[in-house]
Amino acid sequence: MAYPNAHPVIAVQDGGTTAVPTLLGQGPARIPTGGKIRAGIKVLTKKAAGEPKAQAIYEQGVAAGHSFEQIERAITEALPDLKTPLVPRNVPWFTVRAQDFPNPEIARAILEAYGEDRGEGRRLYRFPVVFPSDYWQTVMPHELAAWGTHEKYYWSQYSADGRVRHCMCHAPVPVDETGRRTIRLFGGRKTMVREDNGGLCEPESCREYQQRQCNLTGRFLFFIPGIRSISAFELHTNSFYAMNSAIQKFETVGFLRGGRISGFLDRQRTPFYLTKKLMEVAHIDEQGRAVRVPQWIIDLEAPVDVTALLRENEDAETALVQAQLATQVLQGCSVAASAEPLQPEAAESQAVTATEAASGEAPPLREGHPSLEQLMARVQAYRIAPERYQTYADRRWGRGWKINPHGRARAWDELERYRNDPQGYFDKIESELHLASRGRAS
Repeated sequence: MAYPNAHPVIAVQDGGTTAVPTLLGQGPARIPTGGKIRAGIKVLTKKAAGEPKAQAIYEQGVAAGHSFEQIERAITEALPDLKTPLVPRNVPWFTVRAQDFPNPEIARAILEAYGEDRGEGRRLYRFPVVFPSDYWQTVMPHELAAWGTHEKYYWSQYSADGRVRHCMCHAPVPVDETGRRTIRLFGGRKTMVREDNGGLCEPESCREYQQRQCNLTGRFLFFIPGIRSISAFELHTNSFYAMNSAIQKFETVGFLRGGRISGFLDRQRTPFYLTKKLMEVAHIDEQGRAVRVPQWIIDLEAPVDVTALLRENEDAETALVQAQLATQVLQGCSVAASAEPLQPEAAESQAVTATEAASGEAPPLREGHPSLEQLMARVQAYRIAPERYQTYADRRWGRGWKINPHGRARAWDELERYRNDPQGYFDKIESELHLASRGRAS
């Protein structure tokens, strides 16, 4: 089972290609966002609710579509004694406010397209989403982080090899030799490993985590069908249950689709859906007792016909078998009527053999559809143990990659990229398998 804190908190580029060095640094591209959908609402605390002025500011802000940060700031400015006038409340709908989008019309469009009235006004209870990457680490980035009023103080970050989780912080702003003038920085503030805890992120021994100042935080990054935006939307969550459940859905869909979770799920343009589900959530109270409480948890749905995913390329594979049988008839080969039909992989392999015999040379690989035999032969040519490669490939593209032509094509493309560096590919596989084993152990 995969857990949110068992994987590097970095965006991973599709295809595994190395980022090109530029003036602004060498690193994976981030998905730009252009608006937030929120998982819940904030309401006045009991103390703030007793202040008529705070009550008026809150009601006016909600009616005007202001964000809860704006409302809280307005209350604090009017009533300085109320340090935290708002608290989160768990509700069965998502909050869509105009002020959370650069273009306020997007909020209205989302509610008009997918909002429902279930007796409490028009709310967003369930909406379709399409993810822009095949890596769940990219579309659901997450970290342990301690936030101040305006910025993060500390956050988790894995080392380059993924083996050590560090605790990071902002580096002090450097000053010139006079000590009175700060040095102008290029590329923003620098970061560094936190020194006072040895630079390691260990929640059980972390002061901030134990005082609930540092928490797991994550977000979903997605597009909404029918809503025009070049930037993705984001939905934040602090729920381990929501993120862990989503990882399992991502991995299941990836298994069925040859490693793909991006785009629509099938030819009927079925998307994922984000909704909420009432669940009994367990947590440990201050006395160390396990307590279960009902909460509305973000739930990722994939309402797709599983057999349709497995049949996605059935027509092409059937045509391949029929073409092979027709070739045998034309060449005068006897085909018994009761003979068992060839499997797609066997038919493709025999077709290659027949062509080689006729022409005296092997034809080029049929683009995008390598057979498993052809792929594994190339793996062995790289001096990589087949069982190690299949373990790596199952983890990278899902266990269905072998039976899905798209999955085999992705595996072939990756082998092609390392054509001139087989040793580098071997090292990459061993490194990722080592990281996976450490992740399971933790």
